[in-house]
Amino acid sequence: MEPRPFLTARWRYLAMLNYEVPPEILAPLVPAGTELDSWRGKTFASVVGFLFLDTRVRGIAIPGHRDFEEVNLRFYVRRKAEDGWRRGVVFVREIVPRFAIAGTARLLYGEKYVSLPMRHAITGDPTRGGMYVMYGWRFRGRWNGIGAVVGGAPQEAAPGSEEEFITEHYWGYSSLRGGGCVEYQVEHPRWRVWKLLRPVLDCDVAALYGRQFAAPLTGEPSSAFLADGSEVAVYPGRRVA
Repeated sequence: MEPRPFLTARWRYLAMLNYEVPPEILAPLVPAGTELDSWRGKTFASVVGFLFLDTRVRGIAIPGHRDFEEVNLRFYVRRKAEDGWRRGVVFVREIVPRFAIAGTARLLYGEKYVSLPMRHAITGDPTRGGMYVMYGWRFRGRWNGIGAVVGGAPQEAAPGSEEEFITEHYWGYSSLRGGGCVEYQVEHPRWRVWKLLRPVLDCDVAALYGRQFAAPLTGEPSSAFLADGSEVAVYPGRRVA
């Protein structure tokens, strides 16, 4: 019998700011049984803000928890499985505005969710003068944010491109307390992307993500784009190491 998704939703307007990060910074966070993934010899971490819409757990919509923002910091790994290499993401920290969502994700997947006040703004039309996208979160008494402007029509990521590397990961990995690793599948079609104009990350990086990320996440990102998003399905996790 095919496994049923634990969670289904629509992820929309994923703003992705991608920074080259030295592998020695990421190595201590790599879950057991996986290894750092790289593109042309470069290892990346991405700050990603997006909308979670029509969220359902086991097909059931929970009132007050269907539509919300998420912002996360993630990096990229791979695992050699029976069917070949599985390329996935590891989350350093994930921010959502609902305590119940954060608690459930920590309990079931071992993910590093926190609950903070959040807001977003999506205004304009990318084909008519541009669209402004912003995701914000309140942390230690001030608003932090990720934002940019996009214009034109989205395009599929070119084969072999940095955009393809960032978006084409379909597994999640999380370290377990005391050792070990949980793997879960995330299913969605290929996304189209817009290149971001004037991307901005206004964030207390050291306090939120750790001092080791302060220097890499300062300055211009290696790439920045907005993915249009799609319906997604997240399957139950299982221990693999």
